[in-house]
Amino acid sequence: MLTVDFSRFPLAPGDRVLDLGCGAGRHAFECYRRGARVVALDQDGAEVRQVAGWLAAMRDAGEAPAGASAVAVEGDALALPFPDDSFDALIVSEVMEHIPDDKGLLAEAVRVLRPGGRIAVTVPRYGPERVCWALSDAYHQVEGGHIRIYRADELLGRLREAGLRPYGTHHAHALHAPYWWLKCALGVDNDRALPVRAYHKLLVWDLMKRPLATRAAEAALNPVLGKSFVAYATKPPTKPHAKPQAAPAVEGRARGTS
Repeated sequence: MLTVDFSRFPLAPGDRVLDLGCGAGRHAFECYRRGARVVALDQDGAEVRQVAGWLAAMRDAGEAPAGASAVAVEGDALALPFPDDSFDALIVSEVMEHIPDDKGLLAEAVRVLRPGGRIAVTVPRYGPERVCWALSDAYHQVEGGHIRIYRADELLGRLREAGLRPYGTHHAHALHAPYWWLKCALGVDNDRALPVRAYHKLLVWDLMKRPLATRAAEAALNPVLGKSFVAYATKPPTKPHAKPQAAPAVEGRARGTS
């Protein structure tokens, strides 16, 4: 289930891509399939090991084209272990709402993105997320949970303050908003509730079969109910006489495939 729309965020074979806060790795996997040189970074060591295993399985199954590579790295989003201008593209999906220092995260993202490079940032959309917070404290008041809700103009303002130039936005995952409302109303951990189980089956069916009916319904509902807000931006080219910054040493534990 991809949140980033790759028709709006084009990648070329060989592009260096950082999936910052990769989680289970869904966007890293897609970038690898598209021939990119991918780094999937997360602070959760268990998830990094799992992502590394799936990347290796993709390589062994021939799912990535020749020249593509992928590595999973355990690291801190506020102190990225990469030199300046290391990547052609960055994905920061469903991460910023967890980070107290979101401005610091964006500053690091901009530092490692090359001039002229692209970034895709996704966060929970204000309206659907506000409903979840109203229905359940347990939804967000947990360790590592959501600490803020962004309005669209607020997130775009953050990107501009970081020196980025937004060039497009959209909403995604409308079918998932009612699912989370049900979970919040009936108990976030109560997966046995009949409405939750039934809706989950619908989402799995949609994910596996991709039927036209649900695809059309989600496309129509995304502007109204889309669970995620997605913003795309570029880093302006370097000014002709700008003095380059010193590159920090590369550190961190990595597991990968190529």
